[in-house]
This record gives sequence, C-alpha cells and structure tokens, in this order.
Amino acid sequence: MGRVFKRIGSGLAWLVVLLCLTLTIVPHFLDARYYRGRVSDHFDGEHFFNPDGDDGLPANGSVATIWRYATGNDGRPAWPARVNVTPAKPPVRVDGSKMLVTWIGHSSVLVQTAGLNILTDPVWSRSAGPFGLGPKRVADPGIRFEDLPRIDLVLVSHDHYDHMDLATLKRLWDRDRPMIVTSLGNDSVIAQAGAPAIARDWGGRVPIRPGVDVIVNRAHHWDSRWFADRNRALWSSFVVRLPAGGNLFFAGDTGAGDFGWADQAAGYGPIRLALIPIGAFRFSAGQMAAGSHIGPVDAVEVYRRLGASRAIGVHWGTFRLSYEGWDTPPRLLALAMKCAGLRGFGAEPIGRAVEAPPYVAPSPRRAISRAAMLRCLDSGGAGAMR
Repeated sequence: MGRVFKRIGSGLAWLVVLLCLTLTIVPHFLDARYYRGRVSDHFDGEHFFNPDGDDGLPANGSVATIWRYATGNDGRPAWPARVNVTPAKPPVRVDGSKMLVTWIGHSSVLVQTAGLNILTDPVWSRSAGPFGLGPKRVADPGIRFEDLPRIDLVLVSHDHYDHMDLATLKRLWDRDRPMIVTSLGNDSVIAQAGAPAIARDWGGRVPIRPGVDVIVNRAHHWDSRWFADRNRALWSSFVVRLPAGGNLFFAGDTGAGDFGWADQAAGYGPIRLALIPIGAFRFSAGQMAAGSHIGPVDAVEVYRRLGASRAIGVHWGTFRLSYEGWDTPPRLLALAMKCAGLRGFGAEPIGRAVEAPPYVAPSPRRAISRAAMLRCLDSGGAGAMR
C-alpha cells in the first residue's frame, strides 16, 4: 500500500512539474509580436496601451467572476435560445448621397453610400472564439453571405474573435478582393487568412477614392487572440469621410476612457451616422459600464460629443458576452436618451435596411452629469432592467 501511495505522490509531483512548465512555456509560445515600430504615447515598443490610463479590461473581471460567468452561476437573466431574423436583400449599389444601412448583428453593419459597399467588423461564423468555441449566435446574420453585394471596403477594429473573424475575412477576400483597413498589428493577424490589410496608427488616413478616405481613430480597449499575446495589436474606431451628406463613424469596441476619442472623431467633420456599441457592459448585477465596453449611459454621452445627427446602437443581441438581459441595452438606451433630452439615437432590428438622412446640424445638446443621469434612470425604472 505504501508503494502505491508513493507512486501516486510521485505522479502528482510530476503533474505539478508539467503544469509549471506548461504555464512557463506555453504563454511564450502563444505570444506573437504583430507589430514593430517606434515608441509613442500608446506604444512602449512591445505592447500598446490606452494613453488615458486604465488597461481597458472589464470591471469585476476577477477569476472568480469569470468562472461564475463561464459556468452560468452568476444569477444572470435568461437569454432566448434563438431570435427570429428575416434577412435583408440589399441592392447592388447605392449611388450619390443616399445612405442605406443594415445591421447584420453584433458589430457587423453594411453601409451603402456614394457607390461604395462598406462592411464593419464582419462576422458570419456561428461562434465567436477559436476552434468553433466561444459564445454562440442567438441570431442569424441579417444578410445571408450569399446575398451580400460586392464589398469594396472592410473596417476591422481589433483582433478579438467577435470582431475579427478570419473565416469571414477569407471568404470576402476570395470573393470580392475588398480593401481591408485596420490599425497597427492587426494586418499581421488578418494575413493568417491569406488576406492583405492596410494598417495605420491612430490619426492615419487611407484614401479610398477621390472624396472618400478612412481615418483610423483612437478607442479605449485592449486586444488579444490567445491571452498571452495581449495588446500586441492596436484597437481603433474609424471615421469614413464622404463627399456629401456627412461622415460615417464606427466606434468599433470601446470603453469610455476620457471620451477624447469621440471628440477627435467629431473634429474630422460633421457626422451623419454613428455606429455606437451599447451592449456587453454589465458583468455584475446593476453595473452600468465596463472598462472596455460602454453601456447605454456612456453611449449617449458619446453621441452628444460626436454631434452626430443619427446613431444606431450595435454590439448587442447576437453573442452573449456579459450579464445583462438580451434586450436590456436598447431599452436602457431609450430611457437614457429620454433622460438626456436627445433624439436620433436608437436600436434597429437585425436585417432591416434603414435610410440615414444627410447630416443636419443638431440643436445644442446640453451635457448631463453621470450622477444626474443615474438618478433619472433610477426614477424611470432602470433598476428593474436586469
């Protein structure tokens, strides 16, 4: 019997040694240096960071919290198993200053204007994670891939799986050869799909055609494909400058930070349409924001700072990434907009094509303090929104 216990003890000891070696070796193996360049106010020569401080990670992101979320033991409200979607069949082109917009799901949006077909963070895969793992779709894409018109321009905000889907990018590249614009380092990741991408630092510009260019703009986030390669590539938002009717703004994936990124985007000219995330902001009951994700409260402030005449809420209702209920983001957004006394920013159903009218300067927008906003939300019944 003693010999058996000795063998068991020896085996456990070797397992501990193997685990320690794995924890030591594997992260370095999975780490990858996607970008090499000069040091800046958001790049230390090895990793990118948010210049306004804060690492951008979700608040309450402790190991215990993540475990409770992963196992479904955090008391979260139930989500529907499936959401019915009637896919749109968009036109081949939309010329002139007219702008047609179709939310495909999560952060994927088709914007058609000026004879261009623009896709943001396209994801057609069934799950958002490596090897088919990760959160599963509850809603099919709002446009079948086969019904997509020929795509001219793709904007990829960063390398998280729910925003950079290499399988989809490969399909798009093989079919359409679109121009793919992203931020520093992400071109290296996209190249794994056999697709070339143009990468720029914050403030960098990419000409698309006369009168149209893309400006890579700051955001407040973080990045990683394998955890070990954290912040090896940059995250961004985008401004698409258009010849008529006002600009397009795509926020990508972002927390509030100092909100300076929204002010910068507004400085590039009037914004006709803003695509602003409103979901995955709650990692415990009652939470209104996370380090890397804005919720409806902060999204309303972003909308105000942008001075956009129209905005659509995205980054919700497709992949379950956080605690809040499936339709909490749009319901809370509607209440927050009412508290702020604003109009023009709401949610749209997946797969419904809507027309964004040309830019019209909004009436002066009074800022509301966060404390006043939260008091208004409480009185309006936000506390009952799980």
